[in-house]
Formats: sequence, structure tokens, C-alpha cells
Amino acid sequence: MTGGNTYNQSGNFGIGQMSGGKIEAGAKVAGVLNEAEQRNLAETAAEIQQLLEQLEKSYPTNTTAGKMAIATEAIKQIENNPTLLARIWSAISAGGVSAFEAYLNHPAASFVIGALQDWQETGEPKS
Repeated sequence: MTGGNTYNQSGNFGIGQMSGGKIEAGAKVAGVLNEAEQRNLAETAAEIQQLLEQLEKSYPTNTTAGKMAIATEAIKQIENNPTLLARIWSAISAGGVSAFEAYLNHPAASFVIGALQDWQETGEPKS
């Protein structure tokens, strides 16, 4: 770092090659944003995973109908929680549904992922 709020950097970056460049004060650094987005994605997916695990206590996971019931209830709870919905929307916008899907490990996850894909394609959740 040189004086003030200027940072000297060089090397390979997601955008391309940069040698001897400077990042001025107030610039957004992709690496920092990606780490924050990745953390948000992981935390949000963990919250959905926990919700699915909680719901499996009320619905069976060994039948398609049970998995659909879990997913339906999960989607209702997501849609009724504006804060969680905003976090999911942000995670989907940043990393895509497939990145979100990588964090979910539950028999009903594919149904929830289907809803997330619909949200991504249509631009909004639909009840």
C-alpha cells in the first residue's frame, strides 16, 4: 500500500491481466465481493437446509408427496419472511441457483430448487 487510500496490485484477476495497476479509494474489489457473496450464499443455504430438516419432522421424506409437502411448506415460510426472501434473492442473483443447490442436501431440495429456478427465470417469487 502506498500513501492514502491507494493500493498497488498486480497479477491475474477475474477480469483479466493487470500489472502495476492501482485501486483507488471507493473502488469495489471483486475478490472481496465474491467472498462476501459466497458467505451469504452458504449462510442462506444453511438456513434453508435447517428449515427443510425441521419440516421433515412433520412430513415423510420417503415419498414424493412428502417431499413436495416439505418443499411447499418451506416455500410458504420463505415467502412469508421478507428478510429471508431478500437474502435468498440476493444469493440467487449473485451465484445462481446451481451454486445455491450445491449447498442443499435434502430429499426435498430438488422441489425447492425448482421454485428458485422459477423465481430466477420470472424475476420474482410466486405463491
